[in-house]
Amino acid sequence: MPDSGTPPLYAAPELAHQAEALARRWSLPRAAQAPEAGLYLHLSASRLELRRAGERGPGAVYAEFAAGKAAWRLRQLSPRKEAIARAVGLHRQPGLDIVDATAGLGRDALVLAALGARLRMLERSPIIAALLEDALGRAAGLAELAEIAARMSLQAVDAVAWLTALPAAERPQVVYLDPMYPGEKGSAAAKKDMQLFRELLGPETDPAPLLAAALGCARRRVVVKRPRKAPPVSGPAPSHAIEGRSTRFDVYMLGAGP
Repeated sequence: MPDSGTPPLYAAPELAHQAEALARRWSLPRAAQAPEAGLYLHLSASRLELRRAGERGPGAVYAEFAAGKAAWRLRQLSPRKEAIARAVGLHRQPGLDIVDATAGLGRDALVLAALGARLRMLERSPIIAALLEDALGRAAGLAELAEIAARMSLQAVDAVAWLTALPAAERPQVVYLDPMYPGEKGSAAAKKDMQLFRELLGPETDPAPLLAAALGCARRRVVVKRPRKAPPVSGPAPSHAIEGRSTRFDVYMLGAGP
């Protein structure tokens, strides 16, 4: 049964079949009409969105790979110019096996997959995972994105437990982490996402156990994305860092290889 705090799913009557399948897959309560307060999922013919009811709520949050900033960024990609690609080692070895243990809306995973990596994405929130799966499904149906989407898989799981239990034969070369950071600043779109995600998920959790699990799982390196001026996650010191204007990638080298 869905948790009483799970945002309900609303869809127009003509989308009842799709909404019922979505509700069953993610154990979502259904709403006969758009709620007047609180968070809810809205399914339209074009996409799935997370919304907060009310005139003053922020705009809808959704995962998108085929349009807007995501599409623009894909056109600009270069493994040597992208700090995230250098951090994980893609500039030296295409086709890396990477676990993105904090997938969110998949923006970083999309970049890495577009540059040739194979991505296993983990997302602890079923609501956010549903948004991400919706974007993956739409991307898979587009000729220009189908090959990229085929390199991306998604599981709605607790990352610490999943990484800890992963058999040795299935361990990735790289584990990538982008934990939420209190007071995190960024673009207006990122702020909107974080506003609703914090309302959905509650206070940020200590990322130290996630880093420890990642260090015990990755074969070559762990990469942690941080605001540029934020301290590293508690635990071992990074081997080195790659800095941008507002973001820093802390790199923990674990074994031989790029």
